[in-house]
Amino acid sequence: MKRLFAWVLSLAFAGASLAQAPQPPEVAAKSYILLDLTSDQTLAEREADAPSDPASLTKLMTAYVVFNAIKEKRLALDQSLPVSKRAWDERKGGASLMFIDTTMTPKVDELLRGMIVQSGNDASVALAEAVGGTLEQFVAMMNRQAQAWGLKNTSFKNVTGLTEPGHRSTARDVAVIAGHIIRDFPDFYSYYSIKDYKYNNIGQPNRNLLLRRDPTVDGMKTGHTESAGYCLVASAQRDFPNGKRRLLSVVLNTTSLEARANESQKLLNWGFQAFDAIRLFDDRKPMVNAAVWKGKTKEAKLGAAAAVFVSVPRGEAGKLQTRIERTDPLVAPLAQGQRVGTLKVSTAAGAPVTQVPLVVLEGVEQAGIFGRAWDAIRLWIK
Repeated sequence: MKRLFAWVLSLAFAGASLAQAPQPPEVAAKSYILLDLTSDQTLAEREADAPSDPASLTKLMTAYVVFNAIKEKRLALDQSLPVSKRAWDERKGGASLMFIDTTMTPKVDELLRGMIVQSGNDASVALAEAVGGTLEQFVAMMNRQAQAWGLKNTSFKNVTGLTEPGHRSTARDVAVIAGHIIRDFPDFYSYYSIKDYKYNNIGQPNRNLLLRRDPTVDGMKTGHTESAGYCLVASAQRDFPNGKRRLLSVVLNTTSLEARANESQKLLNWGFQAFDAIRLFDDRKPMVNAAVWKGKTKEAKLGAAAAVFVSVPRGEAGKLQTRIERTDPLVAPLAQGQRVGTLKVSTAAGAPVTQVPLVVLEGVEQAGIFGRAWDAIRLWIK
């Protein structure tokens, strides 16, 4: 019979419960969210699930689908692409442009710079047509990816972010998309730190003002329409004694270029100053050795697939508890990476801080027929 087994890890964390989370600064935005990507925790939010017009933040998902096509070798950075009349027609709307026309054959690398640095709607259309065959098929790919991530409050109707009925997202969903780009495509993330780009003798600056104001900000994307207001996704990575930390802020519907930069900077500075990132476990370090039944070995090493960090209010690191929950018995075969439980981190009072999957670090093969039979008898008696 399966049963839940819980074990409190002793990590020399003791004392009273964590202090109340620090109050975030006043943020002049309709909705926002601040994430610590190192610990995968939300540090602050307001109306983060409220549907909103995402404007050109849409191009984060456009880029993700294109990056995936390059990864799968369906597209190459040095590949030249035609510019369709539909891409050229984007200039009629008065939105941001790379300024390509139907006589040109820009490379994928150039179009990515045009879409990300210059926020070019024409570049977005050209890339989408190359990957999806048609814009409609590419938009369907964007929505399938959003569904795969469980983004229930996001629906894409176009690849550019122009205002359209039913085209919507939220601060939280946008943060998820941005986080996936940073984690899944680190080699492509460098596009978002480019401060200027010139194509066809037309130079344009990146509209993310924080790239020039804060040397730790290395991305990510701006957006603006009359409906959406001024929006910004900003990410910064700073060095601390226990390693690097990366924060990601999303602010939606501010009043100006300056406002979106100032509010984002305010959130990032507060997050770095008000919280400590604590490294609880190293990458693939065993947390516990657990008994295994019907296996060639009698124990399995269990731990987290990656290093475990948590963010806590500054000075409160010594007031944490960790608890392992798993379903027993563990019966071979056990595959490396197989999830067998959860590591839960909480305050001493029991308030949850974070939780991560507990996985098998080294696979355990099944024992021979006699070993399996003997353990089956022992399990039955037990």
